[in-house]
Amino acid sequence: MKEDRKRRVLLTLLFIVFHLSFVTAGDTVRYTLQQCRDLALTKSVSSQSQEETRLAAKYNRQAALAAMFPRITANASYMWNNANVHLLENSATFKAGTATVNPDGTASFTWNGESIVGKIEEAAQGTAFEEAVTGLADRTGQDIADAYKLLYDKLSPDLSQIFVAQVGITQPIYVGGRLTQMYKIAKATENIAVLQSEAKEKDIIYSVDEAYWRVVSVAKKKELAEQYYRLLCQLENDVKEALDEGLVTQADLLKVTTKRGEAQVKKLQAENGLTLSNMALAQICGLPLSTAFVLDESGLSETVLPFDSVNTESAVESRSELQLLQEAEKIAKANTMLAAAGLQPNIVASAGYVYSNPNVENGFSNKWNSKGFFSAGVVVNVPIVHADDILRYKAAKHAANAVTMKTEETRELLTLQTTQANQKLTEAQQKIALARLTQANAAEVLRMAQESYEAGMITLTELMQAQTAWLAAASDLVDAETEAKTTETQLRKYLGKL
Repeated sequence: MKEDRKRRVLLTLLFIVFHLSFVTAGDTVRYTLQQCRDLALTKSVSSQSQEETRLAAKYNRQAALAAMFPRITANASYMWNNANVHLLENSATFKAGTATVNPDGTASFTWNGESIVGKIEEAAQGTAFEEAVTGLADRTGQDIADAYKLLYDKLSPDLSQIFVAQVGITQPIYVGGRLTQMYKIAKATENIAVLQSEAKEKDIIYSVDEAYWRVVSVAKKKELAEQYYRLLCQLENDVKEALDEGLVTQADLLKVTTKRGEAQVKKLQAENGLTLSNMALAQICGLPLSTAFVLDESGLSETVLPFDSVNTESAVESRSELQLLQEAEKIAKANTMLAAAGLQPNIVASAGYVYSNPNVENGFSNKWNSKGFFSAGVVVNVPIVHADDILRYKAAKHAANAVTMKTEETRELLTLQTTQANQKLTEAQQKIALARLTQANAAEVLRMAQESYEAGMITLTELMQAQTAWLAAASDLVDAETEAKTTETQLRKYLGKL
């Protein structure tokens, strides 16, 4: 169906391009009903907007499906610092003494006088062993200071430049069915966009059909008004000649002249109505308002009843109004399950690889020889007391029940609407049959009245009454045919056969 419509639209566009090369504003253009439909669908901004909405819903559905698969991310960061970090103080006091790292990078150690070494050094003063004991104390203190400086330097990593890179993968294992329900919502939303687009196209087609047959109807009434006007003009001339010969009175001529003036007004009204109807059809089709249509009116008298071969129930089920509510019902039920997912455990697995400089694989190192490290884990979240999620679940459940009730109510209303449209079309067809019979009788009566008037058997008033009755019968036939055609289009719309 979509391929056929695209083909028709393409042919219509070619038709437009061909005609626009020859036709200027105000010229007459011939169009069929199908060409007018395709023009309206091609030019409709709302149809284009609906297509964009449908594409957006399609990608949202694909995004909801993609959320079920692993998500891979890569991150990298760089940071510069104007000062390094020292995990140890520049001086540390022990029981034996105090080790100090000086600002110039040297280290020194001061023995505590209460320490054993300090007491030995004090006892050796003034003896032959003083120099040896002092030298041994200095060397031992310096060794302790150098050892502390080495530890101080090791615990003072160079953090002036920090680089970290990470690649990770996350896979939801079980999130209470949340992802599945989100996909169902996105899928139903996409279906709604498609249904709305199709419904908009049907509305456009129905509007085109109404405007099309209105132009045909008004054009026919214009022809009838012109024909009636010519009849009265001819009658007026005949009465003038009869008046000159003394066969009629001046009052008879005034009657005909008055009728001819009324007919002229009706002709003008029909012309104005045709102009406005042409403008309305041109506006729907996206053509210049000055376009004067010559339409194919062969189908006006051909109305069929497309209801016999269609089951009412299946026709109602195919209605976009009901399908939209059914999709809304799916969304409401999915929202219920989505609210219930907040009461379910969540299990998510993750794994990643991290590389950094400085690295801590073997102490703090600023070399680029690190291999980085891998990590993997599983996170389990179990809700215990979530009163808000329970209340949301109850609210969603009641909302779903409301949509279900609305769907059933709409199904009954659409069944009634379809049956009424079928009956209305049947009545319209009966009106056509009666109007055709009446019009044929009125035409015969008019013919006989003209002959009788020429033979002097009836009065002028009776002839004009026959002419008026003929015009009314012909107009009623046009109205009946137009009503039947519009009703047929409406019923086809309800049956999904438009």
